[in-house]
Amino acid sequence: MSEIQSIPDSVMTTDLALARLAELDTNTVSDALDFLEIEGATWGIVPLWNCPKITGRASTIQLGPKSDTKPTVHLISPVIDAVSSHNRILVIAGGREGISCWGDILANAAKGRGIRGSVIDGLSRDIEGSESIGYPVYGRGVTMISARNRVIQLSSGQPVRFAGIEVHEDDYVIADRCGTVFIAANRIQEVLELAEKIAQRQNGMVQAVRRGRSVAEVMHDSAFDAINTGNKNG
Repeated sequence: MSEIQSIPDSVMTTDLALARLAELDTNTVSDALDFLEIEGATWGIVPLWNCPKITGRASTIQLGPKSDTKPTVHLISPVIDAVSSHNRILVIAGGREGISCWGDILANAAKGRGIRGSVIDGLSRDIEGSESIGYPVYGRGVTMISARNRVIQLSSGQPVRFAGIEVHEDDYVIADRCGTVFIAANRIQEVLELAEKIAQRQNGMVQAVRRGRSVAEVMHDSAFDAINTGNKNG
């Protein structure tokens, strides 16, 4: 009789955290980070087509301008080929103004590896190609100008500076129509717990307004402060 293989606790913990994160939105997670005085919310990284919300773990990639003194690696493709789990989001830092660092060939390869999406501190080309296969891409905008001979991959799996936020390999990512937020892996549980409280309280506030309660009363500062009672990060 064959042995039943057990699922590692780390996998179950990740899956549960991602399931909880998927029930939230970037607004709520950003509010939780504010209360806890944690950096993680970015500005300007938005969906580049009408793509769905994505949540996952970061696979970090650092790009930079090409120079004759630096050895080159085919842009991003080695990271895609190495992905072996179902929960990855490519976090691509170092994009150059006006230059693409993503396209439809990479999108097809990433989708084939089960990658959940890409967030780019930069631009994408061939966006219709990503859209046609349902591959989510978040970034600063679109262009037709190729990265070839202009941008190279400098590293992967290392900390990157992305839209002003330091992002590490395996950090948590949530992106939707309002933007992109990162949560440090070692803070995910407390962020989720507080974000769930905030979501519950804000849903209650919406319902109160719909029932006719004064919006000035509902949105009084004390109502927001009550969300975080006993959770302020000292």
